[in-house]
Amino acid sequence: MIRAVRALPLLLLPALSLLLAGCGTEKADTGAGTPEASSSPVTATSAEITSRARSLGFDPDLVHVIDPPGFTLAEQSVGVSDVGLSIAYTDLKTGAVITLRVEPGAMTDANCTTQAAFSSHMTCVRDGNAWYRTGGGTIEYVMAQKGHLVHVDAEQGKVTRAVLRKSAQSLRRPYKSELPVVLPPARTAAPVERGDLPTNGDGAPNNEVGKGG
Repeated sequence: MIRAVRALPLLLLPALSLLLAGCGTEKADTGAGTPEASSSPVTATSAEITSRARSLGFDPDLVHVIDPPGFTLAEQSVGVSDVGLSIAYTDLKTGAVITLRVEPGAMTDANCTTQAAFSSHMTCVRDGNAWYRTGGGTIEYVMAQKGHLVHVDAEQGKVTRAVLRKSAQSLRRPYKSELPVVLPPARTAAPVERGDLPTNGDGAPNNEVGKGG
C-alpha cells in the first residue's frame, strides 16, 4: 500500500527554508578533533649552519641540499671533508642515484670541459646559469656559486636530463630538521679499556708473573 505524502502546513514552510539555509552556510567547527595542518619546514639559519659546520672544521658556505623529484636522501652517503660536501639521493623504485657535490673551485665557458673533469672526452654546453656536461657515461649539471662549484650528476641512461635539471634547480640550504643528517655531530672515539691496569696506585701496568712462570 502506497502512503500518501502529507503536505506541510503553509505556515511551516518559511521557517523550514530558513533552517535549511542556515545549515548550508554554517562553517564547520575545526577546533574539535580536527588535526592541525602540518607546518612548513623551516630553513636553518646561517648561524645554525655555521655553528655545526665549524664544529666539524667545514666551510659553511658549502652546505647545501637538493630535492630530486622521486628521490630520497641516502643518509649513510653523506660525506663532509676538507674536499667538500657529498650527498647521494636514490630512487627506491629504479635504483637510480643522483649525487650532489659542493666543492671549492671556479668554472668558465673556456674550461668547463677540463675543470673537475670526470672523463677524458667531455662535452659541455651552457644551460641557463649552469653548464650541462656529459662524458664517460655520466651526465652532470654544474653551477658556480661564490668560491665553489655545485655538481649534480647521475649515470647516463638512468636519469633523464630533465630530472637532473630540476634537481639542480632545487638547490637550497638545509632545513633545521635536516641539519643532523647533513652535518652529523663529530664522532668521539671511546676510550680503550686496558685489563692490565690496576684499579689503584700510580696506574702502571701490572706485569706480575704467575706461579707458572
